[in-house]
Amino acid sequence: MNQLTKIVITWELFESGIPKLHIAGKLDIHRETVHLWIKGIEEFGLLEFLDNYLSAKKGERAKRKIDGLLKARVYRLREENRNCCGQKIKEYLKRDYGISLGVKSIYKILGEKYTLRSKWKKNQKRGPIPEASS
Repeated sequence: MNQLTKIVITWELFESGIPKLHIAGKLDIHRETVHLWIKGIEEFGLLEFLDNYLSAKKGERAKRKIDGLLKARVYRLREENRNCCGQKIKEYLKRDYGISLGVKSIYKILGEKYTLRSKWKKNQKRGPIPEASS
C-alpha cells in the first residue's frame, strides 16, 4: 500500500472516531507516525499536507565543504605558520578567506598528508611487546 493511501485512510479512520492506536495497528505503522500525520493534517488540511509530504526532501543536496582548493590552503597555512595547530588554522581560514571549517575537518585534511600525534606523547617509549606462546 502506498504511503499517500495510508495517510488518507489514517485521516478517514481518525475522523470516524477510531483511536490512533487502533489505526496504527490496522495499517501496520508506528503510532507516533499516525500522531504526526494527524497533527499535520489538522494544521494544514489534507491536500496541502499531502503536497508537503510529496515535496519533502526534494531540494538540492548541500555542497561538500572540503575540496582540493581548501586542502591546498590548509596545507599552505600549516607550512607558512611553522606547523601550527588546527585551532589556529581555523582562525586563519576564517580571517583570510571567510571559510568556517571545524577543527575535526582540518585535522582530517592534515591527517592525509602528515603523521599527527599529540605533543605529550612525542618521546614516550613503547611498553614491552608481548610474545606469543605456543
